[in-house]
Amino acid sequence: MARTSGRRLPIAVVFAVHGAVGGAFATRIPWIQERVETGAGGLGLALLAPAVGTLLAMPVAGRLIHRIGGRTATRLLLAGWCLALVLPPLAPGLAVLWPVLLVYGALGGLADVAMNAQGVQIEETLGRPIMSGLHGMWSVGALAGAGTGVLAAHAGIDARPHLAVTALVLLGCGLLVSSFLPASRPGLDSVAPPHFALPGREVLGIGLVGACAVLAEGAAADWSAVYLRDVAGAGQGVAAVSYTAFALTMALARLGGDAVVARLGPVRTVRLGGVLALLGGLAVVLARDPLPAIAGFGLIGLGVAVVIPLAFTAGGRAAADPGQGVAGIATLTYSCLLVAPAAIGGIASLTSLPVSFALVTAGLAVMTASAGFLRPASV
Repeated sequence: MARTSGRRLPIAVVFAVHGAVGGAFATRIPWIQERVETGAGGLGLALLAPAVGTLLAMPVAGRLIHRIGGRTATRLLLAGWCLALVLPPLAPGLAVLWPVLLVYGALGGLADVAMNAQGVQIEETLGRPIMSGLHGMWSVGALAGAGTGVLAAHAGIDARPHLAVTALVLLGCGLLVSSFLPASRPGLDSVAPPHFALPGREVLGIGLVGACAVLAEGAAADWSAVYLRDVAGAGQGVAAVSYTAFALTMALARLGGDAVVARLGPVRTVRLGGVLALLGGLAVVLARDPLPAIAGFGLIGLGVAVVIPLAFTAGGRAAADPGQGVAGIATLTYSCLLVAPAAIGGIASLTSLPVSFALVTAGLAVMTASAGFLRPASV
C-alpha cells in the first residue's frame, strides 16, 4: 500500500497545483477587469482567449510529450502554467490582456494534457483506477486557490503581488513533486505523433461520451445560478447555492469514484452516473421552485463527475501514443466546453432556459447510451 501511495501522490499533487492556478486566477478577474477598464463585453472577449489558446495548443501536445518524455513535459509545462499566473494582472489594457490570456490558456492546456497522460500511464502501472481521484484533487486545488484569492480580495490586496506570490509557491511545489514522477520515454520502435494532430477515429466515440458530459458540466457551472433566479424564483443568495451543490457533489464523486470504477468497470459506472444525471436534468427542467432545482444540479454533478477522467483513460489506451490519445479527447471535450455556454444562452433567448436544459438532458441520454465506447479494447 505504501508503495502504491508513493506512486500516486506526486501526480495527485500535480493535479492539485494545476487546479490551484486556475482557482486563484478566477477570483481576481474583477480586479483585472477594473485595471484594464473594460465592460462586460470586453471582459467576455478577453476570457475567450484562454479557451482559444488551449484549443490551439492541445493538438501539438502529443508530439511534445513524445519528444521530451512525459515527466519532463509535465514539469516544464506545469512550471510555465504557474509562471503565467503572474502576467494577467500586469496587462495595462485589453489589447495586451488578450494575447497574455492566449498564452496563459495555451500553457494550461498543454500542462493539462501532459499530466493526464502521466496519470493514464501511472494508472496502467498500478493496475487500478486512479484518474477519477486525480481529477478530484484538481477540484480540491481549485477550491484552495480560490479560497486564498477570496481572502486576498476581501483584504484589499493588490492582485499583482497576490498572484506573483501564489505563482512562486505553486511553482516550487510543482517542481518538487513532479521530480518524483516516473520517467517515461517512448520506445525506439514507437512512431512519433504528427506535429499537429487532430483527434483520430479511434477516439471519436470516446470523445462523444466526454463531450456530452462536458456540455452538462459547462451548462450547470455557467447557468445554474441564472436558472435558479429566472426560472425557480430564487434570490441571489439561494441561487448561488445551486453552483455550490453542483461543484461539491462533483468533487466528492471524483474523490470516491475510483472505488466505484474498480468495482463496476468504466461502462457500468458511466451508465449508472448517466441515470443519476438524467434524473437531475429532468428535475431541473421541471423545477419551478429552488429546492428541486438545486437537487437536480447536484445530481447532474454527481452523475457526470467521473466521465471525463474515464474518457482520458480510454483515450490514452485507444491511441498508439497515450499523449496523442489524451490530446485528442481534450481537444474534443474542450471544444464542446467552449461553445456550451453560448449555445445554452442562444437557445434560451429563442425559447427558454428549460428548453435549453431539456437539450442538455438529451445529451446526457446520449452519454449514457454511448458508454460502451469506454470499454477497454482487451475486454
